[in-house]
Amino acid sequence: MTAPTDPDTAAQTDSARRLRASDAEREAVVHRLHEAVGRGLLTVEEGHERTATAYAARYVDELGPLTHDLPDPAPVAPGWKAVASTAALQARTSLMGAPAWSAADRRRRRGVLLVGILLALLLVIALTTAAVAGSGDWGGYGDYHHHWHG
Repeated sequence: MTAPTDPDTAAQTDSARRLRASDAEREAVVHRLHEAVGRGLLTVEEGHERTATAYAARYVDELGPLTHDLPDPAPVAPGWKAVASTAALQARTSLMGAPAWSAADRRRRRGVLLVGILLALLLVIALTTAAVAGSGDWGGYGDYHHHWHG
């Protein structure tokens, strides 16, 4: 394999070696530029110019100047999916003593399954009772009308 003949890399020493930019790094910069245009931090023309420069960038150090004058992005909360999966893992570990269904003791799995079925049955009974209670005429109050005679 021969050394690249690109003048940018030929002029550099081993200590100041430039790293190539990946597609993912370019896309991250472009995403940040699009957000900046959407928030009004850049004009559409500026965003277009910087996006074209980002896609044309060969080296990582060419990407930094494209966003150096933009504020740091706000941290993003993990969202409900991450919270729910963490809660499910915690519940599974607490109930079964193992993080996975297959790793749990057979007797413990059977107990958890039985409790789950009983809870589902109780939920169905409660919903059915609520539906019946809300649809009938209980105690004769439904026919009570106050008539004003004057």
